[in-house]
Amino acid sequence: MLKLSSMTGFARAEGAAGPWSWAVEARSVNGRNLEVRFRGPPGFDGLERVAREAAQGRFQRGQLNVALQARRAETAGAVRVNREALERYVALSAELTAAGHAVTPTADGLLALRGVLETGEADESPEARAEVETAMARSIAEALDALKTSRLAEGRALAGVLSGLVDRIEALSHEAEAEAAAQGPAIRDRFARRLSELLGDAAPAERVMQEAAAMAVKADVREELDRLASHVAAARSLMTDDAAAGRRLDFLTQEFMREANTLCSKAATTALTATGLALKAAIDQFREQVQNVE
Repeated sequence: MLKLSSMTGFARAEGAAGPWSWAVEARSVNGRNLEVRFRGPPGFDGLERVAREAAQGRFQRGQLNVALQARRAETAGAVRVNREALERYVALSAELTAAGHAVTPTADGLLALRGVLETGEADESPEARAEVETAMARSIAEALDALKTSRLAEGRALAGVLSGLVDRIEALSHEAEAEAAAQGPAIRDRFARRLSELLGDAAPAERVMQEAAAMAVKADVREELDRLASHVAAARSLMTDDAAAGRRLDFLTQEFMREANTLCSKAATTALTATGLALKAAIDQFREQVQNVE
């Protein structure tokens, strides 16, 4: 069973404790290493370390953004009378009343004026704040667990694509093996034709065979085909490994391309050249998809 994990994903978790409610969003994209960025509400700075350590325990690569948005509900705190504001209203109302522009204000009317009554939030004890922070930390862990699940789900889809490309690379390698059998005769005929054009009927058959054999040795692609087969087996093994395989698959892609390039440079027939080019295209597609693997 293929166990690849993608580096892209998204997850969300919500929570509440006391007057606080919050939501955690965790998202990740491709990255050469693991990079964690945290954004949280003021007063909860310790949660950055919690998020960083939790991410390091779950992921090996990718750029992670963890955002915690929190809101504290309005609570019924102490009510205080702003006497300075009240006295200004009383003085102004006395002037207006004396001038006949207003009636004497009532107490409830004065207290209803803006700025006279002030409410304050109830003080939060250190124990209550610690309890809220612990609950937020649990939500961060939940979001990161869900993100890991999301990345694994995308990895399963990605594994199917990569498996199909490895099958394509293997099939093209077999085609190249069949076409490589025609390399020797093609080289011999080409050299004989060239020598005949230069020397005419005087071209010695023995010389043609010797030179053609030497050229055929240089054009032999057996080693390249053997290494391609080995790389195919290694790719399939890596895609079933429990450990993160992205870096190793990326390196293996470079080895795939090295053999394909050499095969193309040794190709002496148009058929083998075409197969080599198709092989390089498949390897390049494989490389692009591997960039998403953790």
